[in-house]
Amino acid sequence: MEMTRRQFALSIAAGSLLRPSLFDPLSPLGVPRGVVPGRVTWAHDPEAVTWDGTGSWWTDAHNDQSVIDRMVSRSIRGLTNQKGDAQAWSSIFHYFNRTHGRGKAGYRAGEKIAIKANLNNTTDHGTIERLNSSPHLILSLVRQLTGPGRVRESSITVFDSSRFIPSNLYDKIHHEFPGVVFVDHIGGDGRVKAEFKPNAIPFSVPSRNASGLDTTVVEAAYLIDAAVLRAHVSSGVTLCAKNLFGATSINPDWRKNAHDGFPPKRDGSASYSAFTDFLGHKDLGEKTILFVIDGLYGNDNVDGPPHRKWKMAPFNNAWPNSIFMSFDGVAIDSVGLDFLTSEWPDLPDIANADNYLREAALAHDPPSKTLYDPERDGIRCRSLGVHEHWNNGTEKKYSRNLGQAHGIELFRVN
Repeated sequence: MEMTRRQFALSIAAGSLLRPSLFDPLSPLGVPRGVVPGRVTWAHDPEAVTWDGTGSWWTDAHNDQSVIDRMVSRSIRGLTNQKGDAQAWSSIFHYFNRTHGRGKAGYRAGEKIAIKANLNNTTDHGTIERLNSSPHLILSLVRQLTGPGRVRESSITVFDSSRFIPSNLYDKIHHEFPGVVFVDHIGGDGRVKAEFKPNAIPFSVPSRNASGLDTTVVEAAYLIDAAVLRAHVSSGVTLCAKNLFGATSINPDWRKNAHDGFPPKRDGSASYSAFTDFLGHKDLGEKTILFVIDGLYGNDNVDGPPHRKWKMAPFNNAWPNSIFMSFDGVAIDSVGLDFLTSEWPDLPDIANADNYLREAALAHDPPSKTLYDPERDGIRCRSLGVHEHWNNGTEKKYSRNLGQAHGIELFRVN
């Protein structure tokens, strides 16, 4: 028998483990996005990372750049049903421009592209062992853009406005692409200091959240949202939607920042979500040409280095060695949440963690009845993508995998 929301809340209060079945499976909400609507690509290759816990997880000895490059290439082609990378990038740019009121155009020389890495676990320009975006994956994205994507190095910015570009990431990319721009909170050492446009995201409801936006995203024509697969206290997970928080004018010390609209209500009822505002803002989610989740390692918490290998198949007590991509920011976060909760059903604060996904999928008429207009310009958000949960953690099938005409498709590319 299907558990009611009241029974769900009571089970959490009683300390029982959250099982994936507690999320309603195969009940798609919203309007899917993509060349293939609702598609989320999943590249898995056990050869990608081989760290055994000794040394540093991010070194070349433990990360095979050629394998990661191949995974990214196949993901790009899988998203667009193209046989070549150049054709895939042409399809990506044409799709985005056509669906965002920019006409039947591809990439135009000189247009800026920003890559929002997740460098939340940095303290300065030095390298520490805590898990951040993989330098090898970010390098693969830059190689794709400058090669088949035909984007000049000087038009690409790798950034995290609220944190710091560590040396392991900077050195790897700068050595091969010296023209790429790097922006972080303090600048120096070859990095540019972030500048913020004030009150650029006033949020849909009165909020104490930082409302400035890095001029990097304001001036960019396109954004790549490169998140990391991991859980987070308070909000349950931190994926593509929350990664955009790092483009705002927050303090590097998280204790000094408001987090209004971040945690959902634990009783299962709907509530306003700041993450939906991030996905719906014209310079954040609505400027994102590609959503990426770095699942090469993954983590059951936001801090520390990778420390728990994954038991679920096909990982089988190894690192997940996975990369996820989509045009649909709601669909890809739905997939990320399903992987995390299936592997670790007892994650802290996971109750109702999909609230922001339901809100975003139905942003035009959300369950909380919030009027989502993150720019306060009088234009209400449309549906920001499609949300549902898979049938189970063994088969990992969504509605489109089961032959339905609506919902998510989890597409294995290798």
